[in-house]
Amino acid sequence: MTFPLKRTFAAAALLGLAATAQANDPLKVGISGEPYPPFTFKAASGDWTGFEVDLALALCDAMGRDCEITPTGWSGIIASLNAERIDMIMNSMSITAKRQRVIDFTRPYYFTPGAYVAADDREMTSPEDLDGLVMGVQAATTNATYARRALRDSGVDIRIYNQAEQVNNDLLSGRLDVILADEIAMVQFLDRDEAEGFEIKATAPRHEAYGEGVGIGLRQADDELEASLNAAIATVIDDGTCASLSEQYLGTDVCVYD
Repeated sequence: MTFPLKRTFAAAALLGLAATAQANDPLKVGISGEPYPPFTFKAASGDWTGFEVDLALALCDAMGRDCEITPTGWSGIIASLNAERIDMIMNSMSITAKRQRVIDFTRPYYFTPGAYVAADDREMTSPEDLDGLVMGVQAATTNATYARRALRDSGVDIRIYNQAEQVNNDLLSGRLDVILADEIAMVQFLDRDEAEGFEIKATAPRHEAYGEGVGIGLRQADDELEASLNAAIATVIDDGTCASLSEQYLGTDVCVYD
């Protein structure tokens, strides 16, 4: 009569050990495998760095957890999260109602608007100036959503690309007249020698497509991790870590304060 009880205790003990081991496993921080400077990119050493990479590591330090930066394809990054190949998404993912149907988010940690970039000599100050132009945006981004919702009657020809760098290159080569992308990323892009002769023409207005800002994407069942990350975000914002990293990589403070 005692053997089943012993087996129950043994099974419970094994489950407890497995749960402890899982809690101590490094958190896999999902970022896009396609570099997105200055947020995520590879240093000369081959290691990933950037504003969000360093901020992710600071958040893990605040939680007392080890982390592994885990690159994956941007188009499949939500599927990778829900399939438990990564534990969190920290790659400039805006909090939107559509995404919240399939994943949860932490509180926002930064916000920047979309920006239109075109040649210096191109006249462009409003959506009316887009009529007849060819514009590129990266797929599965809030800028792409905004373009489809707000610019469909502007007369612009919208081209969708898988990678941000493809959009940038086609602007430089003349295959695009204008691009719409994150303003901070565009500031960094325009610092390149090959981008001489291009400039930010305007920024997109606040719109529902841009959501509430950028947050960390999580599985809907990971309430404990969400609470820990929210506390860690508050810590790195309050102690100035977020602002310091933002100034270092972006040249301005984009952190979201309560």
